[in-house]
Amino acid sequence: MRKLLASLAIILGAAGVAHAQTQGDPAAGKEKAQACAACHGQQGISALGTFPNLAGQQATYLAKQIRNIRDGERVVAQMVGQVDDYSDQDAADVAAYFANMEANLGQVEAEEEVVERGRELYRAGDRAKGIPACAACHTPTGEGIGTAVYPALSGQHPEYAVSTLAAFSKGERHNDPNAIMRNIASKMSEADMEAVSTYLLGLH
Repeated sequence: MRKLLASLAIILGAAGVAHAQTQGDPAAGKEKAQACAACHGQQGISALGTFPNLAGQQATYLAKQIRNIRDGERVVAQMVGQVDDYSDQDAADVAAYFANMEANLGQVEAEEEVVERGRELYRAGDRAKGIPACAACHTPTGEGIGTAVYPALSGQHPEYAVSTLAAFSKGERHNDPNAIMRNIASKMSEADMEAVSTYLLGLH
């Protein structure tokens, strides 16, 4: 039994490494990604705030999300059936295609107090609430860290960012390693979520 468990651990570990090392081909991903344009825009920038911008997203993160949606580990109603036939290579190729696009540069139009609170949360966190600085994982400019599979947040739609934080907070989304985002989001008020999401739009 121990040998079986050890072998299984090695296999699962190898599978994880394979996912991490799958190299995407942007040219190959271009054709596959055409269907994505209806919701995410021809240039990876969505016209609707309910759909995330994908342009400039970290390829490792985006490929993981595609695989998670395909495998039912992350449920997105609008994505039902969209990536069912994707191989891991397809996911990597499409992710590389969007990663090579120019990220959205948004302009924030909100009350100064809201933007300032968002800036505070992003750059310093809130020690009293036990909320760490977003910049620690997503970088000061919001570009994310590909090697750690931390997503880019710069220029993201506030509406989408708020809904994502709320989903993590409620446990409706649970594909975050070690529940890191669920733990953080559960400590945030609705006002905190709105503030930091507003700040992200203009972050670059």
